[in-house]
Amino acid sequence: MKPATAAKKLGVYLEATPAEFQEGVVSRSELNALQTDPPEWLQELRRNGPHPRPVVASKLGVSIAGLARGGVTEPLTTEQIDALKQDSPGWLRQERATQAEVRKEAVRLKEKKAERAAQPRDERS
Repeated sequence: MKPATAAKKLGVYLEATPAEFQEGVVSRSELNALQTDPPEWLQELRRNGPHPRPVVASKLGVSIAGLARGGVTEPLTTEQIDALKQDSPGWLRQERATQAEVRKEAVRLKEKKAERAAQPRDERS
């Protein structure tokens, strides 16, 4: 697979990986080996970053779109993410609240769907 795909599956920022990783092709067995026994460079990237947007969004508890609305378009290090959490700017508080509402609505819809599925077919109409 392409290095970009492998980096995405590993949850790391491609441009921060070693040159040999970026320039090569990663087989499925190599990817599995990286996941089960990560080398030091991969452990370091996962620990300290820079992290790709999906990881940044997850660590901050917001969506990727929420990051963009907050003006965060570049990869961030763990230190930068921790600083953002500490500062808790208005946009971050708002996006976290939005994300919490989205999650609550998803749970509500899932429960509603489960209730409908549990009803006998003739009672649904």
